[in-house]
Amino acid sequence: MRRPPNRSGTSRVGDADLAYLAMDRGPVPEQFAVVLVLGDGFDIDAGTRLLGERAARVPRLRQRVVTARGGPVWAEDPSFDPARHISTRRCRRPGNEPAVLEAVLPEVVRWLRRDRPLWRAVFVTGLEGGRTALALIVHHALADGLGGLAVLSALLDGGAPPAAAGTHPPHESRRWWRDLRSGMSATGGLFPGRVARSSLLRPTGSRRRALSVHADLRELHDAAHRAGATVNAAVLVAVGEALRRLLAYRGEPIEAVRVGVPVGGDPGARDGAGNAVGLMLLTVPVTGPRERRMARVAAQTRARRPRAAGPAPITVLGRLFRLAAATGGYRWYMTHQRRLHIVISCLRGPADRVSLAGVPVERMIPVAPAGAANLTMACQALSYAGELTVTTVADPSRCPDLGRFGRCLAAELGAVAAQR
Repeated sequence: MRRPPNRSGTSRVGDADLAYLAMDRGPVPEQFAVVLVLGDGFDIDAGTRLLGERAARVPRLRQRVVTARGGPVWAEDPSFDPARHISTRRCRRPGNEPAVLEAVLPEVVRWLRRDRPLWRAVFVTGLEGGRTALALIVHHALADGLGGLAVLSALLDGGAPPAAAGTHPPHESRRWWRDLRSGMSATGGLFPGRVARSSLLRPTGSRRRALSVHADLRELHDAAHRAGATVNAAVLVAVGEALRRLLAYRGEPIEAVRVGVPVGGDPGARDGAGNAVGLMLLTVPVTGPRERRMARVAAQTRARRPRAAGPAPITVLGRLFRLAAATGGYRWYMTHQRRLHIVISCLRGPADRVSLAGVPVERMIPVAPAGAANLTMACQALSYAGELTVTTVADPSRCPDLGRFGRCLAAELGAVAAQR
């Protein structure tokens, strides 16, 4: 694989990037992935060369974090070689989606080396029908979900490298307080009330299992629109109902689920290659008519999204947060917290089909393991070409009945979409 020409230039590692690096101290790294299921006829060798050439044109995929006099910076890796970031593995028979996720997860939770750019790509072979999958794995310090999709777009046919990110001046004190108050308000304030104890909240280990369910995006959109809501609200209500059923099976009745929802900030607030994500806390009811539940979630979202779209508290707190993370304070809090039950992220992918090396991408599957926390499950929803995919990642020792949850979620998404 041809090495790219040497380039110079650095940029400051922003507070959001540094926060994710500081948080990265638990049994599972702060990494996430998107899996592309490619059609039949994909040539691995040609695809590897093409992916390497395109990756070399994306600045952040050539850079690593280095220590400089003024603080950490993103700098060109002098020994950058795309071949060191791209590998191939084979999934077990029968090569279906569960087998693909089983093959990908060990790569997602395998730590990215800090002395290299923080990404890897894994081709998965052996899929049924002669297909191939590609998992692009990045560290949260490199990009958030929206930034990750921008990086992915640059690697696909017809894509262009994302614009280089700049640095941002420090906040003056009045704006600092305003941003902190706004971000904390979106997450329920300092004391949002403790959720009831449940089996959803248990310290997790290093193992993860994943499953995905799929739904027709247009049908979900139409059903949500009739209720005065959005697809995201429909997803949250469906996940809430599936959790209610799961907990009922475990003998733990609940009336509502407290959900943390990542919110992408405006481009001007972006830090590094794309980290501009806040968090809003929503209460998802699990009783009453679905339409009413979706409308209530949509109303909460409209009220809290503007406050969550600015810098997140972990970014605003800067060095104070990083000190807490470095000394274990943040991890202790996250393994004992009772602020929320689950994190559910919703991302909008390409509306039309895309391709890699001329081969159509049939499906996009998000995979984002929860890091060091007591959240036994996490959900990620991604739309692509008329289909919505919701992936749930769980610690199997804390959630041995993940398959039951997946069946409940698939049934509930189908019920929401079928509403007339």
